[in-house]
Amino acid sequence: MKFALSLMKNRYLILSIIGFILPNYFSIKESIEAQNILLWTKPLETFNAMFANNINSAFSTDLFYVVIIFFLWILTEHKSLSKGKKVLLILLTMFFGMAGTFPLFLYWKPKSTI
Repeated sequence: MKFALSLMKNRYLILSIIGFILPNYFSIKESIEAQNILLWTKPLETFNAMFANNINSAFSTDLFYVVIIFFLWILTEHKSLSKGKKVLLILLTMFFGMAGTFPLFLYWKPKSTI
């Protein structure tokens, strides 16, 4: 049982690393091309691109909703995480997205709550 739990935690860590690399490859590429560092230095351009058409709007709205729920979840339901980890998860999500931070959250959760 302990081995299976350790294996799952390791999978979460690997998924977190992949989740930070894959989507941020495109963010870095766009940052360089548009000179919009991590899509934060030109927020109006970023916002306009995120809602440029119905498909972009659907994905962006869905992501914003999930991020809000994730923030509420880690802030209220998981008191076992330290305040520092909660703040770090929020900052990582804001700068690098959910794909890496959600598996990192699962990796950091105590084994009794996985």
